[in-house]
Amino acid sequence: MRLASKPVGLPAIVSQDLVTQIARALTDAIISGQIPPGAKVAEAAVARELGVSRAPVREAGRLLESQGLLVSIPGRGFSVRTHAPDEIDDLYDLRICIEKHAAVLAAQRMTPENRLALRRQLDVLHETAAINDPARQVEEDYRFHRLICEISGNRRLLKLFDDLASELRIVIGLIGRLYDDPQRIAQTHEPLLAAIETGDAAQIQGGVEYHLGDAWRGVAQLVRNLPTNQTTEKVS
Repeated sequence: MRLASKPVGLPAIVSQDLVTQIARALTDAIISGQIPPGAKVAEAAVARELGVSRAPVREAGRLLESQGLLVSIPGRGFSVRTHAPDEIDDLYDLRICIEKHAAVLAAQRMTPENRLALRRQLDVLHETAAINDPARQVEEDYRFHRLICEISGNRRLLKLFDDLASELRIVIGLIGRLYDDPQRIAQTHEPLLAAIETGDAAQIQGGVEYHLGDAWRGVAQLVRNLPTNQTTEKVS
């Protein structure tokens, strides 16, 4: 078995708040696909590439483990979390329930300021697609959906959405592999926003189901087709 040994392109780290910065660098690499699902994340290799000691890398790993991005391997460090097809099904089933209700509530509470905020976030999605920054696009995609939950005014619902945050970022990152043109990801959000702006509950729920259901089918198929040897890759 041949293990990958080349750097994955992690950015340089400055001294302030090392753990947070290392966690951010690893998160960006994971959601952009530079470090794929199942890959082992070697503390020594990451520390060497970033020019830091192993201690903050270990703490960053523990932080990302608590967020669901990494899993610990007893005596061997961490690896990037993988999702079985049934886990993807469970995640999207819950996500659709949350976002259908959030979108209807958001429409009921819609103000000119809220509508402008959603429109601006959609513009950001298009702008991010134009500069071809996959990690940033994942983050802005996530923010669009979170903003809908925030506008809903239901704090418990927003907390449920936030609890899914790390897993959602990984899944949204996988969605990027389904489109050759990153602008398509931004474009798929336009009908969803248009449905919310109608204020009609049935149309809104249908818009959420179509938007997330299309992604669900694509991601589930992609996970099923992932090479099984990805679990042997190593970041070193």
